[in-house]
Amino acid sequence: MTQLSCHALSFHRGQALVLDQVGFVSDKPELIGIIGPNGAGKTTLMRCLAGLLSPTSGAVALNGQALDRQSITAKAKAIAFLPQERSVHWSLQCQDIVMLGRMPHRSAFARPSEKDRKIVADAMQQMDVNAFANRDFLCLSGGEQARVLIARMLAQEPDLMIADEPVNGLDPAHQISLMQILRAIVAKGTRVLVSLHDLSLASRWCDRLLLVHQGRLVADNSPDIVLSDDNMASVFGIGMGHLACQDRIISIPTHLVTSCSSHGSLTEGQTHDR
Repeated sequence: MTQLSCHALSFHRGQALVLDQVGFVSDKPELIGIIGPNGAGKTTLMRCLAGLLSPTSGAVALNGQALDRQSITAKAKAIAFLPQERSVHWSLQCQDIVMLGRMPHRSAFARPSEKDRKIVADAMQQMDVNAFANRDFLCLSGGEQARVLIARMLAQEPDLMIADEPVNGLDPAHQISLMQILRAIVAKGTRVLVSLHDLSLASRWCDRLLLVHQGRLVADNSPDIVLSDDNMASVFGIGMGHLACQDRIISIPTHLVTSCSSHGSLTEGQTHDR
């Protein structure tokens, strides 16, 4: 079984401290939500966990081995990453975009196998994009493009999936469908990390939440504990409503309780996620 560990992770961008001594361990398949205000450091954390950024100090390890010591091929097979920016700058059919997820599993210049084609077809079916198979990716809407790129990530069959705001651009039905798919992936043994701004989705679907504020990990626990009134007031400046839904407590932002200055970023004036 895979293990992901993050120890005393810090990251500087110029003179700005973006991540400050972040640490946690995940030793079982689980759906982990990363939440926090704009500019809190969520994107930087996810890129460090994916091996796309090298931390200033601290370390990330996957399966007991430091990520920076693993080969590019090994990381490509083990980790799938979906960035916030989902632009593709070349014209390809959607099925070819999804097939890119199989590249780490094939030798250079090898043609896709029947297994590859089946995995791609299954991923496209899961994300409800079969109808787009032969369409030009660049002709799709933003939400449709997001679903195709998520299908590519599914086709990769990684040990660890990291998705930065994967529900952005999706309509409510496809948001719920995606979260259901992620839960099914976890049930099959894959660890999934997603950053979310929708706290109701986070409380409904995630096993665990990491609350990041001003570059620090200020809470790490089950959603009902992390989304407490005190945490939400101090980090977001909001009040919450809590509703029972099936076997879960769903938390919904309801009102402002403090000024917006309570959730400023580490770099003055920055308003987007880092």
